[in-house]
Amino acid sequence: MSTPTMRTLVERYLVERRRLGFDLRRPAYALRSFACHVGAVGHRGPLTVEIMADWARCDSHGSTDPRTWARRLKQLRSFARWLQQFEPRTEVPDDAIFGRLPERQAPHIYSDQELVDLLAAARRLGPAPGLRGVVFETLFGLIGSCGLRVSEAVGLRNMDVDLEQGMLTLRRTKFGKSRQVMLWYAQGVDVDQAMLALSTYVGHVNVTNTYWYLSAVPELIALAAQRFESSMHRSEVSHA
Repeated sequence: MSTPTMRTLVERYLVERRRLGFDLRRPAYALRSFACHVGAVGHRGPLTVEIMADWARCDSHGSTDPRTWARRLKQLRSFARWLQQFEPRTEVPDDAIFGRLPERQAPHIYSDQELVDLLAAARRLGPAPGLRGVVFETLFGLIGSCGLRVSEAVGLRNMDVDLEQGMLTLRRTKFGKSRQVMLWYAQGVDVDQAMLALSTYVGHVNVTNTYWYLSAVPELIALAAQRFESSMHRSEVSHA
């Protein structure tokens, strides 16, 4: 029986992961590029960290930044772990090769005043007379009030807007309208129970991404702290 090529293994891996619901557009591009590299250099035998690191250094922009290499190498880890079930000698790259990637920076959550200033600046955009200022003011206002991505706002069509119901339909099953997440805490709603609904609402693949954004909202953190202190006080009283 002939040994499957690296391209065949990559395609098999992608099929299996997609069946599990993963969106692999970017990893698929990287893995196919890696398979081409393996074929081009004539590598034989189990995959080694060396061959994977060589590919990571050869990005299309000729980058000399180890952080870029580390990001490229990271895209091969899941595939290498999957490949170990067929070839146990397959090596899995770690952070020791190009160093650990920097932690994800905290998002900036615009304050009400910052949003007001942004919309005012957008309204003044020229040239005059013209619609440029009105268009950008409306676009930024829609993004800020509904929590849309730029691509989602730009992609809206007339049929997606229901003014009677106050509902926007975002294609690919994402729906949006105005919301304030910190009101959940103020109303005593169990945020952990509601988190999955919120994550689906904003279109996050992983609920951890939703928690990451919420961690940057000072009002939410303050309300969470108040609830924690209140629950601790009730616990101390009940054990007194």
